[in-house]
Amino acid sequence: SRRGFSASARGTKHGHREVASSPVTPRADPSLLFVNAGMNQFKPLLLGTVDPRSEMAGYKRVVNSQKCLRAGGKHNDLEDVGRDLYHHTFFEMLGSWSFGDYFKEEACSMAWELLTQVYGIPEDQLYVTYFGGDAALRLSPDEETREIWRSIGVSPGRLLPFGLGDNFWEMGETGPCGPCTEIHYDHVRGRDASAQVNAADPEVLEIWNLVFMEYNREADGNLRPLPRRSVDTGLGLERLTAVLQGKRSNYDTDHFTPLLDAIRMGSGARCYRGLVGAADTESVDMAYRVLADHARALAVCIADGILPGMTGPQLVLRRILRRAVRFSSEVLHAPPGLLASLVPTVVETLGDVYPELTRDVTQIMDVINENEEAFMSSLVRGRRIINRTLERSSGAQTFPVDVAWSLYQNLGFPLDLISVMLEERGVRLDSAGLEQREREETESRQPGSEVTGRLSVHAIAELQRNGVPTTDDTPKYSYTLGSNGNYVFEPSRAQVLALCVDQSLVQEVGEGHCCSVILDRTNFYPEQGGQSPDRGYLVPDQHQDSLLPVEDVQMWAGYVAHQVTALVTLRVGEKVSLYVDEAPVTTQQLQEVERIAQELVERNEEVHIAVVPLGQTARIPGLRAGHELYPDPVRVVSVGVAVDRLLSSGDGVSGSVELCCGTHLLQTGLIQDLVITWERQQVKGISRITAVTRDQAREAREMGRVLEQEVESLCVRAEPGATSLGDSHRMSREVGQMTKMVDEAVMPQWQRRELQTKLKALQRRVNTALRKLETGMTHTHNPQLSVMLLSQQDSGMVFCACQVLMSTLCAADWAVAVCAQMDGNAGGSSVVAQGSGTNSDLEATLKFATKYAKNKLAAQEPTVLDAQETP
Repeated sequence: SRRGFSASARGTKHGHREVASSPVTPRADPSLLFVNAGMNQFKPLLLGTVDPRSEMAGYKRVVNSQKCLRAGGKHNDLEDVGRDLYHHTFFEMLGSWSFGDYFKEEACSMAWELLTQVYGIPEDQLYVTYFGGDAALRLSPDEETREIWRSIGVSPGRLLPFGLGDNFWEMGETGPCGPCTEIHYDHVRGRDASAQVNAADPEVLEIWNLVFMEYNREADGNLRPLPRRSVDTGLGLERLTAVLQGKRSNYDTDHFTPLLDAIRMGSGARCYRGLVGAADTESVDMAYRVLADHARALAVCIADGILPGMTGPQLVLRRILRRAVRFSSEVLHAPPGLLASLVPTVVETLGDVYPELTRDVTQIMDVINENEEAFMSSLVRGRRIINRTLERSSGAQTFPVDVAWSLYQNLGFPLDLISVMLEERGVRLDSAGLEQREREETESRQPGSEVTGRLSVHAIAELQRNGVPTTDDTPKYSYTLGSNGNYVFEPSRAQVLALCVDQSLVQEVGEGHCCSVILDRTNFYPEQGGQSPDRGYLVPDQHQDSLLPVEDVQMWAGYVAHQVTALVTLRVGEKVSLYVDEAPVTTQQLQEVERIAQELVERNEEVHIAVVPLGQTARIPGLRAGHELYPDPVRVVSVGVAVDRLLSSGDGVSGSVELCCGTHLLQTGLIQDLVITWERQQVKGISRITAVTRDQAREAREMGRVLEQEVESLCVRAEPGATSLGDSHRMSREVGQMTKMVDEAVMPQWQRRELQTKLKALQRRVNTALRKLETGMTHTHNPQLSVMLLSQQDSGMVFCACQVLMSTLCAADWAVAVCAQMDGNAGGSSVVAQGSGTNSDLEATLKFATKYAKNKLAAQEPTVLDAQETP
């Protein structure tokens, strides 16, 4: 039926162009979670926003089979799937379109010809509806369409008018719209079923909808004729196949019977009987339909790059998977892995049409199995929580909203399962309270803006409780000396074990957010032993074209945390490749770049601009461009060399050549001056540079000179060394303030680096002197005391030092326990120890330190104890 539809439209009589299905992830359309109709990918054409230079702009007559998913948002069929014989999450929509070409007459005749002549459907089982008008909108009946159907041969008794709700299609509150005509099929022959059309009779179903977009609804509600009319027709493949194969149910067609057979073999359940409602007493047939449908949806989505997660379409897919697993385990009592075992059958039935399904079948199955295993663990925990809650609130008629929300949000426990389990115990789920909680959560949820590579003590404890193994970082020593004298670092492969945002563990991180990534193994060197951490990037297997910069690497309790900005959604369980960067751009290289740029300014080179066919740009030496991202033709900007010369002779590029539609100076001399004020390495071999020109460049150079003098003055004043704790603290504050000024100033980047190096060395010297003074206080305070000193540093850190009497408590244990409370660490001997942390609540930390020591000393001889804070 799919091939027949396409062949008929592509034939010489109708001349449609076949267009591939778009992925089920909408392209640049935030109004949709999934593609849910064939027209989604053609919205730019229908709205008149298509780039006139794009391939789509040339579409006149188009046909395709579109992958669709209706399981979230406005069109959500998820909870209906399995309850009847025709609802689906994933389905295929056959469609034909005319964009400013043919209109009503050819659309109607083509549809009738296909159904009655190509497919051989008896005319006496078909009914046709048309728009009967709307007096309130002053819209007349679509008599043109009615007369077209009469001329085709549809009898008046089978030609039925309906109103705005059934036969007028609108894209939204504003935009293209128009009347539609629908073709309905009656499964029962030899009767007049006109009264059952559009009456929710399962025996009389709509099979084809033809929309005639001839109006535009304005913001004021008025309808204006469109300058270019279009036709959009949609025909559900699964429903059409049921008609052609003489089946009452879509699940009895060859789209689903191989899956139903596989479910029976894999589960050992009784054969599928097609029962619904009360007749399906144990919901076995419903479970068959749920698994068959959801297996198709999961395979298609995962193949298109959507993985189960915690937000948006990923969250919907997570719910689809968990709903299927629940029916598999609790209704069919199937062994684990049944859902994933259906994937090869899905690929057999759909892979020839959608080849992306065949690329990595094992990966699709692994994703499903891993998520099923996680959910089964959550089910056990969820049941235990429900039972404990009901035991504690014996006699309560309503289940606590907070507990239900935690089960749903944190464990992924389906709300319908919670409801069923509570009904069995005579307890009600507060649906209204849950809806309110969801609204509050949505309103309060804000994207994280700042994340560091630190793992809190709570996050580390959770990792350990969950059995997450520490990171194998031995590959960091796997490097060799190349023939050119440079070290070669081999890339490594790893799996994401955990993700941390704002010191909390999450299952996925959305695009644009910062996070700490814990891997099973890494070749990145974490900051330790006085050595700076490696920089580099991660490449997710699911997004090979996305390079995720690794900005910092730290080790906490054996877990190596890679600080990453997620340029794409990153999920626990994903496989990634790791690449360690070689040295970043040096200070000398930055100065050299500025020098080269200044030479171009002084030469006053001409900037050449030309629009050329995209294919010809491949002849331009040194031009890097992803052709799929550019229109055709494309605008070429070249400095110093005419574009036609580049195309004809292939001369070397002395300046710069790019594909760019932006505005440019016509001569380089107009820049006057240029200063690089910022450089940041994005990925290996690629740095992002920010520069200022003209007056701002001169101001940046002056700022650099002023700050250089200030830093030199500070170094001179710090040379003698502070003799008191107060002086040392004041000097530390000055260094910190000057470091902040240098970090934030608009100045030459090469000069910033030189001053930062000097200030770091000065800060280390001041801190060393400061700690010696503070540690000395613990030694001289009283030799008969056990002493702990906590000191707030200007950097925000809290310094901890302690000394204890022999044979009392262990100094190292005391310091470690206290620093853990401050999200830090410590070390030392049984007598003397020191460490640091970040918690600024010193009063609470002091209380903890005193309580810890008293508890340890409770069973021993009384000992004088002192814990103090310094300013």
